[in-house]
Amino acid sequence: MTGKPEVLFLSHRIPYPPNKGDKIRSWRLLKHLTRSFRVHLACFVDDPADFEHAAFLRSVCASTTLIRLDPLKMKAKSVSGFVTGKPLSVAFYNDHRMRMAVSKLRKKPLVAEIAFSSTMAQYIRKAIPGRQRVIDFCDADSEKWRAYSEGASPPMNWIYAREGRRLAALETDIVNWADASFAITPAEATLFNCRPGLERDVGWWSNGVDADYFNPALVLPQPLAGAEVVFVGAMDYRANVEAITEFVDKVWPIVRKQSPSLNLAIVGANPVRKIHALDGCDGISVTGRVEDVRPWLQQAKLVVAPLRVARGIQNKVLEAMAMATPIVATPEAVTGISGRHDETYLVADNAAETAVHIHSLLNDDDKAARIGAAARALIVDRYRWPTQLQRLDRALGHLGLDYSSSSAALSVYESA
Repeated sequence: MTGKPEVLFLSHRIPYPPNKGDKIRSWRLLKHLTRSFRVHLACFVDDPADFEHAAFLRSVCASTTLIRLDPLKMKAKSVSGFVTGKPLSVAFYNDHRMRMAVSKLRKKPLVAEIAFSSTMAQYIRKAIPGRQRVIDFCDADSEKWRAYSEGASPPMNWIYAREGRRLAALETDIVNWADASFAITPAEATLFNCRPGLERDVGWWSNGVDADYFNPALVLPQPLAGAEVVFVGAMDYRANVEAITEFVDKVWPIVRKQSPSLNLAIVGANPVRKIHALDGCDGISVTGRVEDVRPWLQQAKLVVAPLRVARGIQNKVLEAMAMATPIVATPEAVTGISGRHDETYLVADNAAETAVHIHSLLNDDDKAARIGAAARALIVDRYRWPTQLQRLDRALGHLGLDYSSSSAALSVYESA
């Protein structure tokens, strides 16, 4: 590492292992940075089990600061946002231990400070001459909370709407003081750039897929009890829970009426109680965390992605496409992916239409194979990590940072 310039990298969640959507992106960004810089990592750890990866991160980074975050205590602390006028999520991540750690790290001869997510930007708001401040928003979080408010009942609809408004104002402020900021898709960047009061443009670089790892040609051990229909996602994440619950309530009965022996697997870590309760009912199995999601994708006839609240780009969709498994998705789930309905995936906006598309794939092997192959080809052509990281390289190169464009594929497990 000797001789490389130094950068600070802040993340609201430990970026390893890359087993969730945001951690996949933050890990790829961190690993990419280490090719050209000595990286000082500071992040929160919300799962004590993740501390076992501390040694690995210390082997990758120039220094590693991991700060334990107690979600229950921090949720209580976030209420202070009502008093200060700040977004509750920013108050949630406002921690004196992190502030002290970052203050110490900022005394190093850094050429850049990079914050992953709007909630971590608060630690580098004060400019230091001679260094660049870069923000990777990933998703437009303000829009997520606005969407939640539209389907919530009082008083949560008011709280979510407030969070959306306050975060939108904060995001605009961050863009205006940062030297560069990025969203995850062109659509997300446009959402930022159309806001009143914005003085700088937001760029974008998309998530990618390791298409060699997610490869349908690989010989993988198959699940003991697979399923024709699969849903993949972290099952303690609200958007995933709401999506599959609505699917089971409204779509699955229609599908099972025509195909009574059909099975659905809900694959993902930390299933909440209402998801656990589905296990064993009407051909549904709930797996919990699996070591490797690829066998479930490989043996499935199709994947469903029925998300209604979906910001940015969905890793679970990209990974299924890379495995050439045809997908039936809501319009929200494929936003930001440059495919087309009936070519690279099937899009449905209501229960009846979703059921029709599912049966069309189950009953037409040629159609399923055609869509799966086209999806795989799109991923290989446009959504490999090196392709996406080169966009970031070019943008940061304009800031005068000596940024490597090499981005060899990493052999690490990634799941949605």
